Amino acid sequence: MIAALLANVLYSGGFVLEKRALGALPEVDFRRPARLLRLVLGSPLWIGGSLALAAGFAAQLAVYRTLPIAAAQGIFVSGLVLLVLLSSRLLGERTTSRERYALAAILLALLMVVLSLREGADTVSRSAPAPLVLTVCLPSLALGVRLYGRAERRSREARRAPPSGVAYGVAVGLLYGVSSLAVKGVSSRLTTHDPTGAAVGLLRSPYPYLLLFTGAFGLVMSQAALQRCRASLIVPVCTTVSCLFTAVLGTLTFGEALPHDPVRLTLRLAGTVLAVAVLLAMPQQDAVPHTPLGAKELTPP
Repeated sequence: MIAALLANVLYSGGFVLEKRALGALPEVDFRRPARLLRLVLGSPLWIGGSLALAAGFAAQLAVYRTLPIAAAQGIFVSGLVLLVLLSSRLLGERTTSRERYALAAILLALLMVVLSLREGADTVSRSAPAPLVLTVCLPSLALGVRLYGRAERRSREARRAPPSGVAYGVAVGLLYGVSSLAVKGVSSRLTTHDPTGAAVGLLRSPYPYLLLFTGAFGLVMSQAALQRCRASLIVPVCTTVSCLFTAVLGTLTFGEALPHDPVRLTLRLAGTVLAVAVLLAMPQQDAVPHTPLGAKELTPP
């Protein structure tokens, strides 16, 4: 539990630091990854945010070794409250009343998932068949990249309103969902009894290669999206998609059984359906004027 809460603080703080750093940089483009990396690696503030996210990743590894996937995701998403608060205080981002209701509904949905858990009643799986993992992950990666490309094309159309970040969040969330499954797989193979055998077994599994792909593409895609859209909207959407992906498909992939108790099963399924419904209902265009940090607002003479 402590590791999960620590991961929440590190992830929220890391995203806010990166967003603030990106606001002071020239416009980045995911189609020019070398330039993007050169720009962000020259920003000490961005590096600090990345280190915070890396520390959150390490805490996440510890959580996956002790909690079922659905339980871990429920705790991780509680960090959305902290993220929205930090975005408001440190980034000056505003949310509409509709978005606040949507975020409250998402938190309610994830609370339902957490309430469906019972300590000692849920199994923690340690392995999954590699063909099944690839069957789930590869189409999801392709879909995430395609959705992101479509969002980029729409954002460049002059007649359209600025994107709200929902499409970007869904696309990056799919990549991070795959990354979460890979983290779960890596954590299941970490052992101190036979480190050499564990390392060989890990390299023969798909998990490190999925992590490399999602890490590289997720980094480039998320930074471009963060610069264009509000962190208080894109990060909650991304986190919710990643949570649902991991809790639903991860539970099935790793064979962690759903609750047998009807009340707990209803809570888990209803929470999942509510979160998906909220995401589908969120506006695709931004109703709140978004001025990047560091940019000067134009005032009438």
